Amino acid sequence: MPAEVAAKSSDPLAAPATATPVAPAAPASTSTSQHIRLTSHAGGFGALPIHWGAATPAERGPVVGTTTKRSHRNVIGTHSGSYSVYRALAIASGALSAKHKADLTNTSPTDIIGPYPQWSEPGRIVAMDPWGATVADVFANELAAGYDIRPTIAVTQAHVILPEVIEALQSGRLKADGKYLTAGGAAMVTKVAVEPVWYLPEVARRFGCSETDLRRVLFEETGGMYPELVTRSDLEVFLPPIGGLTAYIFGKPRDLANPEIELTARVHDECNGSDVFGSDICTCRPYLTHAIEECIQGAQRGGVGLVSYFRKEGRALGEVTKFLVYNARKRQVGGDTAEQYFNRTECVAGVQDMRFQELMPDVLNWLGIRKIHRLVSMSNMKYDAITRAGIEVVQRVNIPDHMIPADAQVEMDAKMAAGYFTPGAVPDAEELKKAKGRGLDV
Repeated sequence: MPAEVAAKSSDPLAAPATATPVAPAAPASTSTSQHIRLTSHAGGFGALPIHWGAATPAERGPVVGTTTKRSHRNVIGTHSGSYSVYRALAIASGALSAKHKADLTNTSPTDIIGPYPQWSEPGRIVAMDPWGATVADVFANELAAGYDIRPTIAVTQAHVILPEVIEALQSGRLKADGKYLTAGGAAMVTKVAVEPVWYLPEVARRFGCSETDLRRVLFEETGGMYPELVTRSDLEVFLPPIGGLTAYIFGKPRDLANPEIELTARVHDECNGSDVFGSDICTCRPYLTHAIEECIQGAQRGGVGLVSYFRKEGRALGEVTKFLVYNARKRQVGGDTAEQYFNRTECVAGVQDMRFQELMPDVLNWLGIRKIHRLVSMSNMKYDAITRAGIEVVQRVNIPDHMIPADAQVEMDAKMAAGYFTPGAVPDAEELKKAKGRGLDV
C-alpha cells in the first residue's frame, strides 16, 4: 500500500484531491503536504526491527511510534494513548509543530526499575515496553542517529496528600516517621506512569483468540482507524489509543522484587466519580484509601507497598454507560437490589464487565514481583489473573465493613454472591432480593 496518496471522494462537497481543502489548512510549519496519508508508514525504509522479549535493549530494538520521520516508524499507532488526539488538535491549530522532537534532558527515572528476568521470559510482559523508561540511555546511539524515540514509561517521586490519611494520622491509626509519612500527612512515594504498548501475537494468546481475528476486530471496532492492523502483518507492536496506568510505590522500588520482603499491594481500576468526587454508590475510593493506609503501614514495618491504578473507567465501559446503568438500577421495579446488579449492566452494555484482567499482571512482572504477601482486593478476577501469571498471593485483605457506604451495599452483596473474597458470610438469595440502594430522588 502506498505511504501517501491524494485524497479522493465521491462526495460533491468534498474538495478535489489537488485543491485547497474546504477547512482552513494547518499552518505551513506543521505540514509539508496537502495530500492525505492513508497509511502511517512510508514503506518502512530505515525502520529498525523489534524482537519482542529479547534479553537486552540492543537485541530488542526501540519502539518508534512518532510521526516526525515516518520511514522510521516500526509500530502501529502513535504514542500518548488516548491523548494522541489532543496532539492532533494542537498540530491542526498551529500550537504544536508536527516536527517537534522531545528534549529528554534531565527526564531520567528517579528510581531504576529492573531489568528483571520476567522482562525476557516468554509471555510475561506483552502490554507494555519494559525498556520504556530508559530509552534516553539504552537507545542513545539510535537517538544520535536521528531516530525519534519517546519514553512510554516515566518514573518520578512525589508526596501524596489525602484527607483520609490525615484523619488516620490524627486518630492514631498511622504514625508519622518522616520517611514514609510526614507529620503533615503526606505519604512519600515513587510513582510510575505507563503507556500501553501491545505485542499483538501474545496479546491474542492471552485472550485465547488468533492474532488474525484480534487484528481484524481491532480494525473494525475502531472504525478503520489503523489499516496497518490488516495490511501490515509484519508490524507486530501496536500503541492502542487507550489510557494507561500509574503505579504508586511506598518504600524502596527494588524491594518489590524481593519475595522475602513483605509486599502489600492493591490493583485498582479507575472510578472517577468515587475516587475523585466521593460518590457513595460504590466502594472504590474507600477501598483505595484503605489500601494506601495499608501500604504505608506495610512500608513502616520494613516492607513495601504498591497501588497500581488502571484507567478502566466504569469497568472499561466508560462513564456514560456507567451512569445509564445507575439510572436503570434506581428506576427498576422493586428498587436497587443486588440480585439485579450485574443484570442491569449487561442490559445496557451487553456485557457485565470489560476490564478483562488478562493484561493487568504485566506491570507486576515489570516490577519484578514474584510474591504478594497482602493483596488488598476482594476481586476474584484480579486474584485469578495474578496467580495465573505465576505470582504467589499469601493473604487477601477485604474492605472493612464500616468503610462501605450504605448505598454501596448493593454492589458489595452482589460481588460477594458472585464469588468475591470475603471472610464473612455470603448473602443468600433472599438477602440479594432486598432493595438496599437509594432512589434517584433521595
